[in-house]
This record gives sequence, structure tokens and C-alpha cells, in this order.
Amino acid sequence: MGCVSDFFTYETTKSVVVKSWTIGIINRVVQLLIFTYFVGWVFLHEKAYQNRDTALESSVMTKVKGFGVYNDRIMDVADFVTPTQGASIFCVITKLITTENQVQGYCPESEPKYKCKSDSDCSRYLGTSGGNGIKTGRCVGYNNTFKTCEIRGWCPAEIDSVAIEPMLEAENFTIFIKNSIRFPMFNFTKGNLLPNITQSYIKSCNFDPIHNIYCPIFRLGDVVRFAGEDFYKLANKGGVIGIKIGWICDLDQSDDNCNPSYSFTRLDSVSAKTSVSPGYNFRYAKYFKMENGTEYRTLLKAHSIRFDVLVYGNAGKFNMIPTLINIVTAFTSVGVGTVLCDLILLNFLKGADQYKAKKFEEVTESQIKTAISTSNEIYKSTQTLSLRYDEKQSTDSGAYSIGL
Repeated sequence: MGCVSDFFTYETTKSVVVKSWTIGIINRVVQLLIFTYFVGWVFLHEKAYQNRDTALESSVMTKVKGFGVYNDRIMDVADFVTPTQGASIFCVITKLITTENQVQGYCPESEPKYKCKSDSDCSRYLGTSGGNGIKTGRCVGYNNTFKTCEIRGWCPAEIDSVAIEPMLEAENFTIFIKNSIRFPMFNFTKGNLLPNITQSYIKSCNFDPIHNIYCPIFRLGDVVRFAGEDFYKLANKGGVIGIKIGWICDLDQSDDNCNPSYSFTRLDSVSAKTSVSPGYNFRYAKYFKMENGTEYRTLLKAHSIRFDVLVYGNAGKFNMIPTLINIVTAFTSVGVGTVLCDLILLNFLKGADQYKAKKFEEVTESQIKTAISTSNEIYKSTQTLSLRYDEKQSTDSGAYSIGL
């Protein structure tokens, strides 16, 4: 029965005015901090009064220009840029290891780990991947000094351990980036070729984070430097550089204030710190035919700097719904000060028992009935008095005032 009676109870708020400098200061400071947070951070910095569109639609076109000298050959864009479509991801080849005149046949493996003395040393590699071809299980002479396991494939086998200097002229190559974006929620479109950019300006400018922050022409050496890398080391081993274009737009302002911001970073920084397959490289081949119809090829192992153009951003515009939601949240959060002050009053300050006695009061039905009967008796007794008193309106709000 006690559980049932406790369940069928009702609680109502009771105002208690606490006249304490300590609690008053804490309460106002907490309220001020909450108010400052919502006004300064939520509304002014985060612009919570806006609808935001993060579904950015973007297209990127790139074009590389420059000439270099490598292995006594003049290299142009067709030689050192791949793929050639001008996409948002492309590679600039900085070092080539060339294996010429390869034909299909049988030849000794070139990798040192396949050294052998007899066929039994090579039989364990049968059916395994790796190396430069399919293993036959035979041990054949590589030169007059040692033997290696025989392979079937493109011969002679590639030797990629030779020391070759990278093409340092690539540092002066330039990248032209053309980017168009659209925020579908607001049907807003713009590109990184701003209205004030002219043909003559593009021909003469290079991106600079201070003087030419909107120039769409980027020098390779500058991009690598902005990413915090050394160009020679990157060109020698290869790597991946990210060119990030940010569009953070406040559409409550003029369209002229919605402009791109560029930043640069190395995306494979973890790979650069390991000795296992450092950098970035790939292989490709050029195929030819002899007069007798025999096919041969030139195999190229390319160390390159790969560039990934990454576009991100969001746009915001005033809307009444998020504004009202955040205003209500702000006023509701001010009540946190009351919770904190109650916690301090009930547990840490002197006079906590007095505050508890005034804040929490239990009223039962028997007490209410007793109070009603007492008030009725008093009322009947006053009716017998011949003296009539003037009526007065009470201004008591029902709040207790406690001075601690």
C-alpha cells in the first residue's frame, strides 16, 4: 500500500528566494556564460540561424604545362603526365627506370632473392606470385658469377634497383585548375575563375597565399613546399599530394564574398615514414613489332608525384526554423544555472537543512482536511462578531525568502 500511495502523488514547484551573495553570483555567472556561448559561438561563429547545404556538387578540370630534360631527351606533357584526360587525379612522372627490347621467352630472374645453386632451390617457387614472370623451377646462369631461377615472361627481366636521378625541371611545371561548384539547396553556382580574373592575369600569375590567393595556376615546387615536403625527396621516391579547395559560403552576404580557399597536404605521409614500399610508383609499357611480326616492348617504371584535387564546402542562408529552435534551446539552457545552484545549496553551503525544509514540503490529505475544518470554524466565529473589518487584497506571491 505504501508503494501504491507513493505512486499516486503529485509534485508541484515551489519558489524559494535565497538571499545569498555566493549563490547569487554563481547563478548570474553561469547564466552569463551560457548566454555568451549561444550568442558568440552558436549564433555568430557557427551561424546557427542558417539552413546549411553540405551536398556540394563539383567538377574539376586540370592541365599541366612544362618541359624537362631526362636521359638526354626533351620531355613534354605527353611524356610525363598520366592520365591525359585532365581529371581531378593525375600524376607527374619525375623518374623513369627503362627496360628496353623485352620479348616473350625464357630468361633468368633478376631479383637477388632468386639466387640458386641447383633446381631444388627453385622448385619451392613453383606456383608462387612475385618476381618478373612464371617460375619454371630450373636454375640457370645469370652471368659468369652466379645463377638465378628461370622465368617465363618478358625478357630480359627488369632491373629496378639502378640509381637514377629524378627530373628536377618538374619543379617549375605549372598546374591549371578549373573548378565549378553548385549548392543544390539554394541553386547557387560559382567557379574558381572569379569575374576579376582576366586572360592576361592568368598568363602571368602563380598562386601565392598572400598576394595571389585566387590565381588558378600552381607551380609544382610551390605546391610541394606548401605541403611541407622537400621536392627532391618527393621526386625521387614519389608521393601523393592533396590540393584542397574549400568553399565556405555565407549566402546572406553578396555572391562576391563566396570565394575558394586553397590548402595543401601530403596524403601518404604514413607511407613516407616506412622503408617498405615508400613513395609512389607504377609501371606501364610501350609496345612495338619487328618486321618479322615479333612483338617487343619497352617497360617503364615511373616514380611520380600524384596530385588529388579535393573539393569540399558548405553554404548557409537565414531560415526562421533553425533560428527559433536555437533561441528556445538557449533560453532552456539558462536553467542549468538553477540546477547548479540547487546542488550547491543542498549539499555544500551552511544552512542546507533550512533550505531543504523550505524547498521540499510534504502535504497529506489529512492535513488538508484538518486545515479546511479549522478555517471553517474560524470563519463561523467571525460571523458572530458585530465588528466588521475592512477587506484587504493580499500581495503575497507564495514565495519564501531565506536570508543565509
